[in-house]
Amino acid sequence: MAEVGSPGPALKPIDSLEVDVVTDDVSDTYVSKTLFAISEFANVVMAGAKVISGETLLCANLGLGLRLISKAGDVRHTLLFDTGPEGAIFLRNCANLGIHLGDVECIAVSHGHWDHMAALPGAIDAIVKEGGEVTVHVNPGMFNERAIRVASGTIVPVANVPLPEEMEARGAKVVNRPDARLLLDGHFYYSGEIPRLTSFEKGRTDHLCRTSANSPWQPDPLLMDERMLVAHVRNLGLIVFSACSHAGIVNVCTDVRQLFPDIPIYCAMVGSISEA
Repeated sequence: MAEVGSPGPALKPIDSLEVDVVTDDVSDTYVSKTLFAISEFANVVMAGAKVISGETLLCANLGLGLRLISKAGDVRHTLLFDTGPEGAIFLRNCANLGIHLGDVECIAVSHGHWDHMAALPGAIDAIVKEGGEVTVHVNPGMFNERAIRVASGTIVPVANVPLPEEMEARGAKVVNRPDARLLLDGHFYYSGEIPRLTSFEKGRTDHLCRTSANSPWQPDPLLMDERMLVAHVRNLGLIVFSACSHAGIVNVCTDVRQLFPDIPIYCAMVGSISEA
């Protein structure tokens, strides 16, 4: 189960961190990759595919969904960072990668957009069906209604995300608070609100939100509900996960440096579009 504790300095160094990209905007079938990365073909074969075919490959989809496995000594933890926009695709990709969702203890959600949260019901159902218990970490700002103002001036609503009570009805425990917290024996830091400090990271000027269907749409360029996730891998440094980075990746990394001034940032992993 996920643990909630004080943030920042108590983040525990871990020996290793495995990152599996379950849902992303691209499939890597023939994409150039670094030498240490394992190809999609190799991954599905390791997961049990006997013949390479369309059904055995992965589907790209808008948004992001990661499976993270941390190890510190004999202690191992499994976490999802977002789930992507569609349950069927998320579950198909998990199956083709040989990912057993019953091992997932915790889901940390980056922000309240459908392309990061809409697959949550399917993921929770699969975790519970496989005998797992899962805690979902969110904050109250993620559940505002959202919309986009297109070039013509028309306001187009986007799909609402699953509410905490809907997730709980499926068997998840939901921690819905605005503050930062440590997860899974201190293996992960899940942030609070990220300070917007830079003058050049202006967010999304086309983005709107409202608190209910009867409320007027309001500008929401900064998406203050967005959160980041951080792990400290021993002998490497901090691994920063920022999803869309609506806060601005410079703001994100600046906040990380202030929170953990004595630990270098080794890399930042950003999904979808980084705002600047």
